[in-house]
Amino acid sequence: MRTFSLPLALTARISPVVVLAAAGWALTSGPATTPAAEKESAPQSADETPSGASTAAASKQYAAAPAPCGSIATATIKSLVPGAKTAGKEIPSTDTALRRTCSWNALKGYDYRWLDVSFEITESDAAAAKSYKENTAERSGGGSVPGVGDAGYSVVNLTTEDKQQTREGVVIIQASNALVTVTYNGSDFESKKAPSTDEINKGAIKAAKEAVAALESGQKA
Repeated sequence: MRTFSLPLALTARISPVVVLAAAGWALTSGPATTPAAEKESAPQSADETPSGASTAAASKQYAAAPAPCGSIATATIKSLVPGAKTAGKEIPSTDTALRRTCSWNALKGYDYRWLDVSFEITESDAAAAKSYKENTAERSGGGSVPGVGDAGYSVVNLTTEDKQQTREGVVIIQASNALVTVTYNGSDFESKKAPSTDEINKGAIKAAKEAVAALESGQKA
Protein backbone atom coordinates (compact mmCIF):
# COMPACT_ATOMS: atom_id res chain seq x y z
CA MET A 1 0.00 0.00 0.00
CA ARG A 2 1.43 3.32 -1.01
CA THR A 3 1.85 6.09 1.53
CA PHE A 4 0.19 9.48 1.27
CA SER A 5 -0.14 12.70 3.23
CA LEU A 6 -3.36 13.87 4.79
CA PRO A 7 -4.59 17.34 3.77
CA LEU A 8 -3.97 19.98 6.39
CA ALA A 9 -7.68 20.23 7.27
CA LEU A 10 -7.87 16.52 8.08
CA THR A 11 -4.51 16.51 9.84
CA ALA A 12 -5.95 19.10 12.20
CA ARG A 13 -9.03 16.93 12.75
CA ILE A 14 -6.89 13.96 13.80
CA SER A 15 -5.66 16.02 16.77
CA PRO A 16 -8.99 17.29 18.17
CA VAL A 17 -7.70 17.90 21.69
CA VAL A 18 -4.94 20.18 20.44
CA VAL A 19 -7.28 22.08 18.15
CA LEU A 20 -9.97 22.55 20.78
CA ALA A 21 -7.46 23.55 23.45
CA ALA A 22 -6.16 26.29 21.18
CA ALA A 23 -9.60 27.57 20.27
CA GLY A 24 -11.33 27.04 23.61
CA TRP A 25 -14.30 24.75 23.99
CA ALA A 26 -16.39 24.51 20.86
CA LEU A 27 -19.55 22.60 20.10
CA THR A 28 -17.87 20.77 17.24
CA SER A 29 -15.73 21.53 14.25
CA GLY A 30 -17.90 23.17 11.64
CA PRO A 31 -17.51 22.83 7.89
CA ALA A 32 -14.07 23.65 6.53
CA THR A 33 -13.69 27.27 5.49
CA THR A 34 -10.82 27.16 3.02
CA PRO A 35 -11.26 29.22 -0.15
CA ALA A 36 -12.05 26.04 -2.06
CA ALA A 37 -15.08 25.22 0.11
CA GLU A 38 -18.26 24.90 -1.96
CA LYS A 39 -21.78 25.41 -0.66
CA GLU A 40 -23.99 22.57 -1.81
CA SER A 41 -27.71 22.57 -2.38
CA ALA A 42 -29.92 22.21 0.67
CA PRO A 43 -29.89 18.53 1.63
CA GLN A 44 -33.19 16.75 1.97
CA SER A 45 -33.99 15.13 5.30
CA ALA A 46 -33.73 11.37 5.51
CA ASP A 47 -36.98 11.44 7.51
CA GLU A 48 -40.34 12.14 5.92
CA THR A 49 -42.03 12.91 9.25
CA PRO A 50 -44.28 16.01 8.98
CA SER A 51 -42.49 19.19 9.97
CA GLY A 52 -44.92 19.83 12.81
CA ALA A 53 -43.81 16.72 14.69
CA SER A 54 -41.50 17.04 17.68
CA THR A 55 -39.88 14.43 19.88
CA ALA A 56 -39.02 16.85 22.68
CA ALA A 57 -41.78 18.93 24.23
CA ALA A 58 -40.92 22.53 24.99
CA SER A 59 -41.79 21.99 28.65
CA LYS A 60 -38.84 19.63 29.18
CA GLN A 61 -35.75 21.03 30.81
CA TYR A 62 -32.44 19.18 30.70
CA ALA A 63 -30.19 19.49 33.73
CA ALA A 64 -26.99 17.96 32.34
CA ALA A 65 -25.44 16.70 29.14
CA PRO A 66 -25.50 12.92 28.67
CA ALA A 67 -22.33 10.88 28.22
CA PRO A 68 -21.62 11.65 24.55
CA CYS A 69 -19.59 8.55 23.77
CA GLY A 70 -22.52 6.39 24.83
CA SER A 71 -25.11 8.35 22.86
CA ILE A 72 -24.57 6.57 19.53
CA ALA A 73 -25.25 2.87 19.02
CA THR A 74 -22.26 0.61 18.40
CA ALA A 75 -23.80 -0.59 15.13
CA THR A 76 -24.13 3.01 13.94
CA ILE A 77 -20.49 3.79 14.75
CA LYS A 78 -19.36 0.70 12.83
CA SER A 79 -21.47 1.74 9.87
CA LEU A 80 -20.56 5.44 9.78
CA VAL A 81 -16.90 5.20 10.85
CA PRO A 82 -15.57 1.78 9.75
CA GLY A 83 -12.51 0.74 11.71
CA ALA A 84 -13.00 3.27 14.53
CA LYS A 85 -12.86 2.29 18.18
CA THR A 86 -16.54 2.22 19.10
CA ALA A 87 -15.83 3.57 22.60
CA GLY A 88 -14.98 6.95 21.05
CA LYS A 89 -12.85 9.69 22.60
CA GLU A 90 -14.40 12.35 24.79
CA ILE A 91 -12.95 15.82 24.31
CA PRO A 92 -11.99 17.65 27.54
CA SER A 93 -14.50 20.31 28.59
CA THR A 94 -14.38 23.07 31.19
CA ASP A 95 -17.83 22.05 32.44
CA THR A 96 -18.91 18.48 31.69
CA ALA A 97 -22.36 19.05 33.18
CA LEU A 98 -23.14 21.57 30.46
CA ARG A 99 -20.88 20.76 27.49
CA ARG A 100 -19.67 17.37 26.32
CA THR A 101 -18.29 16.12 22.99
CA CYS A 102 -17.22 12.71 21.70
CA SER A 103 -15.29 11.97 18.52
CA TRP A 104 -14.73 8.89 16.39
CA ASN A 105 -12.38 8.77 13.40
CA ALA A 106 -10.65 6.11 11.35
CA LEU A 107 -8.81 5.53 8.10
CA LYS A 108 -9.76 2.15 6.64
CA GLY A 109 -7.81 1.45 3.49
CA TYR A 110 -8.04 4.76 1.68
CA ASP A 111 -11.41 5.78 3.15
CA TYR A 112 -11.40 8.29 6.00
CA ARG A 113 -14.40 9.08 8.19
CA TRP A 114 -14.86 11.43 11.16
CA LEU A 115 -17.85 11.82 13.48
CA ASP A 116 -18.37 14.35 16.31
CA VAL A 117 -21.37 14.42 18.64
CA SER A 118 -21.75 17.39 21.01
CA PHE A 119 -24.24 18.41 23.69
CA GLU A 120 -24.70 21.86 25.19
CA ILE A 121 -27.13 22.60 28.01
CA THR A 122 -28.25 26.23 28.21
CA GLU A 123 -30.12 28.08 30.97
CA SER A 124 -33.46 28.18 29.13
CA ASP A 125 -35.37 27.25 26.00
CA ALA A 126 -35.00 30.84 24.82
CA ALA A 127 -31.22 30.75 25.22
CA ALA A 128 -31.03 27.48 23.27
CA ALA A 129 -33.26 28.89 20.53
CA LYS A 130 -31.05 31.97 20.25
CA SER A 131 -27.89 29.87 20.00
CA TYR A 132 -29.56 27.59 17.46
CA LYS A 133 -30.52 30.58 15.30
CA GLU A 134 -27.01 32.02 15.45
CA ASN A 135 -25.34 28.70 14.62
CA THR A 136 -27.62 27.90 11.71
CA ALA A 137 -27.27 31.42 10.31
CA GLU A 138 -23.50 30.85 10.07
CA ARG A 139 -24.09 27.76 7.91
CA SER A 140 -26.36 28.91 5.09
CA GLY A 141 -27.49 26.69 2.26
CA GLY A 142 -28.89 23.83 4.31
CA GLY A 143 -32.37 22.55 5.05
CA SER A 144 -34.63 21.62 7.94
CA VAL A 145 -34.61 18.27 9.74
CA PRO A 146 -38.23 17.60 10.74
CA GLY A 147 -39.40 15.34 13.51
CA VAL A 148 -36.38 15.69 15.80
CA GLY A 149 -36.36 18.02 18.80
CA ASP A 150 -38.01 21.43 18.58
CA ALA A 151 -35.96 22.56 15.57
CA GLY A 152 -33.46 20.86 13.30
CA TYR A 153 -31.09 21.96 10.53
CA SER A 154 -28.71 20.09 8.23
CA VAL A 155 -26.09 21.39 5.82
CA VAL A 156 -23.44 19.68 3.69
CA ASN A 157 -20.33 21.33 2.23
CA LEU A 158 -17.65 20.14 -0.15
CA THR A 159 -14.04 21.27 0.35
CA THR A 160 -11.14 20.66 -2.05
CA GLU A 161 -7.55 20.98 -0.86
CA ASP A 162 -4.57 19.89 -3.00
CA LYS A 163 -7.08 18.17 -5.33
CA GLN A 164 -8.41 16.09 -2.42
CA GLN A 165 -12.13 16.41 -1.80
CA THR A 166 -13.72 16.26 1.65
CA ARG A 167 -17.45 16.38 2.18
CA GLU A 168 -18.77 17.40 5.60
CA GLY A 169 -22.27 17.45 7.03
CA VAL A 170 -23.39 19.35 10.12
CA VAL A 171 -26.72 18.75 11.88
CA ILE A 172 -27.88 21.07 14.65
CA ILE A 173 -30.88 20.18 16.80
CA GLN A 174 -32.55 22.29 19.48
CA ALA A 175 -34.45 20.25 22.07
CA SER A 176 -35.88 22.49 24.79
CA ASN A 177 -32.89 24.08 26.57
CA ALA A 178 -30.34 21.77 24.91
CA LEU A 179 -28.41 21.90 21.66
CA VAL A 180 -27.14 18.77 19.90
CA THR A 181 -24.58 19.20 17.13
CA VAL A 182 -23.31 16.41 14.89
CA THR A 183 -20.44 16.75 12.41
CA TYR A 184 -19.75 13.94 9.95
CA ASN A 185 -17.24 13.98 7.10
CA GLY A 186 -15.30 11.74 4.79
CA SER A 187 -12.68 11.47 2.04
CA ASP A 188 -11.33 8.80 -0.30
CA PHE A 189 -7.56 9.18 -0.61
CA GLU A 190 -7.28 6.81 -3.56
CA SER A 191 -9.82 8.41 -5.89
CA LYS A 192 -9.37 11.90 -4.35
CA LYS A 193 -13.16 12.08 -4.28
CA ALA A 194 -15.53 12.53 -1.34
CA PRO A 195 -18.58 10.49 -0.33
CA SER A 196 -21.87 11.62 -1.83
CA THR A 197 -23.95 14.40 -0.28
CA ASP A 198 -26.72 11.87 0.39
CA GLU A 199 -24.40 9.49 2.27
CA ILE A 200 -22.97 12.22 4.48
CA ASN A 201 -26.31 13.91 5.11
CA LYS A 202 -28.14 10.69 6.00
CA GLY A 203 -25.27 9.58 8.25
CA ALA A 204 -25.21 12.87 10.15
CA ILE A 205 -29.00 12.86 10.59
CA LYS A 206 -29.00 9.26 11.82
CA ALA A 207 -26.36 10.09 14.44
CA ALA A 208 -28.28 13.23 15.46
CA LYS A 209 -31.48 11.27 16.01
CA GLU A 210 -29.68 8.79 18.25
CA ALA A 211 -27.99 11.60 20.18
CA VAL A 212 -31.32 13.36 20.80
CA ALA A 213 -32.85 10.07 21.94
CA ALA A 214 -29.98 9.67 24.42
CA LEU A 215 -30.60 13.21 25.67
CA GLU A 216 -34.33 12.58 26.09
CA SER A 217 -33.79 9.32 27.96
CA GLY A 218 -31.57 11.05 30.53
CA GLN A 219 -32.63 12.87 33.66
CA LYS A 220 -34.73 16.00 33.30
CA ALA A 221 -34.68 18.90 35.75
